[in-house]
Amino acid sequence: MAIEILNPGLASSIQDRGRPGYYEVGIPPSGAVDLYSALAANLLVGNDDGAALIEAAYMGPELRFTTPAVVAVTGARMPVKVNGRSAPQWESFEVAAGDTLSFGFLEHGARIYIAVSGGIDVPLVLGSRSTYALGAFGGFGGRTLKAGDVLATGTGTGTRSGRPGRAVPEKLRPEPSRELELRVMLGLYDYRLTPAGLTALLDTTWTLTPVADRVGFRYSGGTLEWKERVQPFGAGSDPSNIVDAGYPLGSIQVPGGVEPIILHRDAVSGGGYAMVATVISADLDAVGQSAPGTRTRFRPVSMEQALQARAAAAARVRRLRTALS
Repeated sequence: MAIEILNPGLASSIQDRGRPGYYEVGIPPSGAVDLYSALAANLLVGNDDGAALIEAAYMGPELRFTTPAVVAVTGARMPVKVNGRSAPQWESFEVAAGDTLSFGFLEHGARIYIAVSGGIDVPLVLGSRSTYALGAFGGFGGRTLKAGDVLATGTGTGTRSGRPGRAVPEKLRPEPSRELELRVMLGLYDYRLTPAGLTALLDTTWTLTPVADRVGFRYSGGTLEWKERVQPFGAGSDPSNIVDAGYPLGSIQVPGGVEPIILHRDAVSGGGYAMVATVISADLDAVGQSAPGTRTRFRPVSMEQALQARAAAAARVRRLRTALS
């Protein structure tokens, strides 16, 4: 079976659960920015967890199917259409040979996930089918999708167990918000901020700018004050510069003390900006579904609280699997 890309939408790419294990050599994990929604889409069509699917930001693609398939769309709220007629989200449905899948305007959130029974068949690169566009590898030719591309689908579990009519229960469907509180752990370099600077980081309501992609999410709304220092050997002159260090996924940098940046799935693995805090793993999906203009606060939590949040996220995934089993 094949899927023809009639219109790629905006920044549409092939993703899966990512390629962990290579960050130390500068290769980020990539993978879906909203892992929960991607998993739900795959489970709905009977695919394995790691099957490749399409991620599209802000604007959905237009696809034509050459043979029948079972499809599911999750993530941001965006009207789904088959041959111009409404189709459901968070529920599997059938398409016939020759059918066209398209989307209306984005209503809430930022990214949708389109899973097809059998998964998207692209080569494995370092154990993953995810696109890393900055490195020009993975996915479909190492790039975002273009009109005229033809995607092959696989013959995995989806072709045997995928069926229409499966639905994620309403209580397990995340609802993106324009008012967001992100839990963070402070450090490693929060000590470089003055007390007033740290207070400003946590008390300011930051607004997500249009600079928000798979690499990082940039916010505006305040200014942070850094402690005076003698510029260390090997560090730049910006007050937030440090001698190069590794960047955790979700780490927050504030170049110049003006606009915080949350690093995400395609971010570089290290550099010379101080990480004043890190968004906990349980909240990274919410970052990925943030649309420009989202008002965001950072709330500090302890390691124990972060681990409790991770356990709660894992429990929600177990409930999702049970609901769709």
